[in-house]
Amino acid sequence: MQETRVSRWYFGGVSSSAAACLTHPLDLIKVHLQTQQEVRVRMIGMTVNVVRREGFLALYSGLSASLCRQMTYSLSRFAIYETVRDKMNRENKGLMPFYQKVLLGASGGFAGGFIGTPADLVNVRMQNDIKLPAELRRNYAHALDGLLRVWKEEGLRKLFSGATVASTRGALVSVGQLSCYDQSKQLVLATGYLTDNILTHFLASVFAGGCATILCQPLDVVKTRLMNSKLEYVGVFHCLTETAKLGPKAFYKGLVPAAIRLIPHTVFTFLFLEQLRQHFGAVVVA
Repeated sequence: MQETRVSRWYFGGVSSSAAACLTHPLDLIKVHLQTQQEVRVRMIGMTVNVVRREGFLALYSGLSASLCRQMTYSLSRFAIYETVRDKMNRENKGLMPFYQKVLLGASGGFAGGFIGTPADLVNVRMQNDIKLPAELRRNYAHALDGLLRVWKEEGLRKLFSGATVASTRGALVSVGQLSCYDQSKQLVLATGYLTDNILTHFLASVFAGGCATILCQPLDVVKTRLMNSKLEYVGVFHCLTETAKLGPKAFYKGLVPAAIRLIPHTVFTFLFLEQLRQHFGAVVVA
């Protein structure tokens, strides 16, 4: 009988939160670039502007909301994906085919995206606050304060503004990250040149991060605009058409910072996740 360790349901949320602490400044700059009406400043220029105006710690503005998002959105999608995948692998006594991983990743991501929408909305607003004039800033003290104020001032419905886009984006990101990571790791191990070690995890997670970035960037731009709007957009379709008027490149605005943020975040998430699994995972007798 061979003993193996599988991930616990909450490891994904913990790993994503740890990764978010390292990559939060990149996420903040990405939001600033996406909410520009015209392309005026590039990534380095935006970073310099933020630090010059508000100081270095401004790069961590909205960190509490980012962690809240990871412990709702990421925890949910990882819990659904890994729990179901491990159960099916045990029952079938073999690995799932790729199309099933894609369907499972999309389902988990869609559910996680919806659950994490309120925290995501507050996260985007807190990150964008520092570039607004003082009289227009929302000045949320932390994630919980932001959630309560949106509920009181704008209603429960506003908390789920952009939920359709956030859920769809969650599905695409999860296909790119979870399904592609699993499959690329499986293919790397099948070559026989590498074992289940940190180098394998790194290579598979870099590939998964690239897939996730390309798949979700157009929706990420629309989601960010919707969540940061002050009633400029009637709905998702209106936001799509207004963004389209700026040209096709508008949907890939901030692609480089998105990749620079999402790929490292994906790498750190899976490195942390694999270490948690190998050292603290649930023991299963095969």
